[in-house]
Amino acid sequence: MTDGSGSGQHGGTLLFLTDDHLRKGIEAMFFAYKGFTSDPDRILEMRGYGRAHHRAIHFIHRSHGTTVNNLLAILGVTKQSLNRVLRTLIEDGLVESQIGTRDKRERHLYLTAEGLTLERELTDAQQARVRDAFRAAGPEAVAGFRAVLEAMMDPDMRHLYQKLTEAAR
Repeated sequence: MTDGSGSGQHGGTLLFLTDDHLRKGIEAMFFAYKGFTSDPDRILEMRGYGRAHHRAIHFIHRSHGTTVNNLLAILGVTKQSLNRVLRTLIEDGLVESQIGTRDKRERHLYLTAEGLTLERELTDAQQARVRDAFRAAGPEAVAGFRAVLEAMMDPDMRHLYQKLTEAAR
């Protein structure tokens, strides 16, 4: 909230909202994303996988027993695209699909022991990078970074994110 003098709710100016600062933020996100994905990309490439496989593995691990429909909602991809990724992961022995006990139309997804090993390797690589960045930035910057990321999410994605983070508590 501003007081009309150009200062923000924390007493600072709104200069961080200039086009130049916004462009620098966008560019920083592009370069940070490149760094964030580079280590997992190398691991995935050795297996002939891509980022779609990584995202599926990550969220199957985060929501053990998730349904295909829930994974579709989280990833925001087409059923055809997800089925291609899942077929590969299942054939390669990384993911197991089980028919639902309450609803036989549902398929529940689980990582196998090999899938858990790959998930851990991918996560370890990303956690090391994020841990170093968080340590360098400090707790206030980390809290601000999370607030910015959450504010950038579409409302339906924010809702899914909040459900995931609440389930992890």
